[in-house]
Amino acid sequence: MGDLAVTLADAHDEADYGGKAVSLGAAIRAGLPVPPGAALDAGLVERVVAGDPAAADAVVGSPHVPSGRLAVRSSAVGEDSAGASFAGQHATKLNVRKGQLIDAVRHVWESGRTGSALAYRERKGLARDARIGVVVQMLVEPAAAGVMFTRNPITGADERLIEAAWGLGEAVVNGAVVPDQIRLGPDGRVLDYVEGDKDIKVWYGDDDGTIELAVDHALRRAPCLTANQIAALHALSERCIRVWGPHLDIEWAIGGDRDVYLLQCRPITTLPPTVP
Repeated sequence: MGDLAVTLADAHDEADYGGKAVSLGAAIRAGLPVPPGAALDAGLVERVVAGDPAAADAVVGSPHVPSGRLAVRSSAVGEDSAGASFAGQHATKLNVRKGQLIDAVRHVWESGRTGSALAYRERKGLARDARIGVVVQMLVEPAAAGVMFTRNPITGADERLIEAAWGLGEAVVNGAVVPDQIRLGPDGRVLDYVEGDKDIKVWYGDDDGTIELAVDHALRRAPCLTANQIAALHALSERCIRVWGPHLDIEWAIGGDRDVYLLQCRPITTLPPTVP
């Protein structure tokens, strides 16, 4: 296509929109609960970064960009693949308003050109000149959020491993808290629930960006997931496996409406070599 902002469901070509956008587009077409949003073509992102006012207007004025608080995520070509997840390499900006959307897009693009990101690309044998699309989505305002592996990434055991904390999932992804850790059998039966010490939650402030809030002492070690929510996460994992196959790393959030949302899904890249 080239130089376009489309609804996520219409992101088909990874060479244009990058791995994350195409993966989320496939999820939406499969009926999975992905927050609505837009996929920005890598060519459009490059024009925005170059200061093209028409490109900036096309992004901010796109009917596919939701109103309200936004999550702005990288979607590089080759990102979220089995051989190169780029986990922790490319930026995500949360709680972005439309007035700061162009700055957020530029920040995400620049994160693909840091020394660590370039070194990662070199280790993976990828082209140094990254083509980076961008995903712009409605920001879920979650009661709890985190990650879920459809196979234990440490032991290789055939079980689901869920890590969860209050608020936005960045607290789990960035290691800011000791999250709740739940192990499920392949049938969804809870094998173990170990409450973490969730002393802070990452939340959105009045301005753009996120803040850290202290968690009430009574909630620090209280379970942040109910039995019904754990069952809903297991059901989400089953639906994801039907779309992408086994061995998945899933980011999820439970909204204030108690609905479960899929934020991203990529292959696990750290399984022991003995796992089939």
